Amino acid sequence: MSIAYLLEFRYCKEVESYASIKIMQAAQAHDKEDIMRQESIQSIELSNGVRILTEKVPGIRSVALGIWIGSGSRMEIPGEEGVSHFIEHLMFKGTKRRTARDIAESLDAVGGQLNAFTAKEMTCYYARVMDEHLPLAVDVLTDMLFNSTFEKKALDKERGVVKEEISMYEDTPDELIHDVFLATAWPDNPLGKPVLGTIQSLDEIDRNVVKNYIERQYVPEKIVIAAAGCLEHEAVQTLLRPIFETLTKRSQPALHPAPAGLSGMTKKLTKPTGQMQICLGTQGISIADERNYPLYILNNILGGGLSSRLVQSIREERGLAYSVYSFNNSFKDAGIFAFYAGTAPSAAGQVIELFQKEMDNLCSQGVTQAEFDRAKAQVRGSLYMGIESVSNHMNRLGRNMLLLDKIIPPEETIRKVENVCIEDIQKLAAYLFHNQPHVLATIGPEM
Repeated sequence: MSIAYLLEFRYCKEVESYASIKIMQAAQAHDKEDIMRQESIQSIELSNGVRILTEKVPGIRSVALGIWIGSGSRMEIPGEEGVSHFIEHLMFKGTKRRTARDIAESLDAVGGQLNAFTAKEMTCYYARVMDEHLPLAVDVLTDMLFNSTFEKKALDKERGVVKEEISMYEDTPDELIHDVFLATAWPDNPLGKPVLGTIQSLDEIDRNVVKNYIERQYVPEKIVIAAAGCLEHEAVQTLLRPIFETLTKRSQPALHPAPAGLSGMTKKLTKPTGQMQICLGTQGISIADERNYPLYILNNILGGGLSSRLVQSIREERGLAYSVYSFNNSFKDAGIFAFYAGTAPSAAGQVIELFQKEMDNLCSQGVTQAEFDRAKAQVRGSLYMGIESVSNHMNRLGRNMLLLDKIIPPEETIRKVENVCIEDIQKLAAYLFHNQPHVLATIGPEM
């Protein structure tokens, strides 16, 4: 045995020992960090059902604050399509104390950010400011929420703005395909309706529709306030409690249930585009389903990154698409898993066949240990990097409490991902892809 070999063997053992120590230290640090993080989060529920969550994040100077409403386009009834998103816009158009310009300038003047978004099951109004400006952020957001005037002139003007947003969206086929896909999957359910509504439905929304929707949907039990960053729990609660505890407790309206399954339909929308936009999907799982943890890994293996099967097969090996990926949409009582690609119209059939091939291969052959380990590492890394954003902290608090009625620390998510085994992936693939009706939506030129 040569001296060189002995030296190399000794070096490898030292590296192995060092790696083992670092892994053990990291695990101990994560356990300690988990305890500290749990202690850094506080939640209170007011007598009317409003929930206030705060998380103290060390080492930063900013605070992210979000007022979450458990209402989105899924909660709209006929004649209201698009009202959830329309209201989100209108909240920025003037209150009894502030003009639209005052609202726009309020946080800009202190280097802050003010924005909002609407989704299928939620609406969120949020701000990010330096810690000393948190009282201002609370004042602006709550003023918008409780004192917006919804003047007819503002409604008419903003209706035009949202119509332009819809037109812009319809001119962006790689975005539009997702709405067409969901409408095809759930054609007779609010989950299949577009969040923005339609140009025609917006014309039906007047001040009475807006006020009635807010009265029905913006109830205390559907309100969660989440704050994360450089804060003191008691100070935040002192700011928020007097404002929100005056709201009268009211019953929540019943949720229109999701269909038991997907339609199994195909929709081809003809547009004079240069590419064929494709979404092919199958029944997924709800947001509370424990199988979401193996789904994180499965999604990464299929279409979550440059090394994923879809990217390697469709883009790198065959050059058929620039953008190709898989995705999962989970809701309270439903879910959908799908593949997307934008490709030349002449290649659309081949791409769809490759989507189907990957589904079949997962069911029949499973995944390799190497790609399983790689995908798990990628998911773990993205989760840890997400912890570094104060806005992500606030989003996690708000979404978790609103949709799951509990807080799931990122460390718990990471632990559950770590506990996933290859057999879990195989079982989930069989559930998603074996004997399930598929939904196909395409946008592109006449073929």
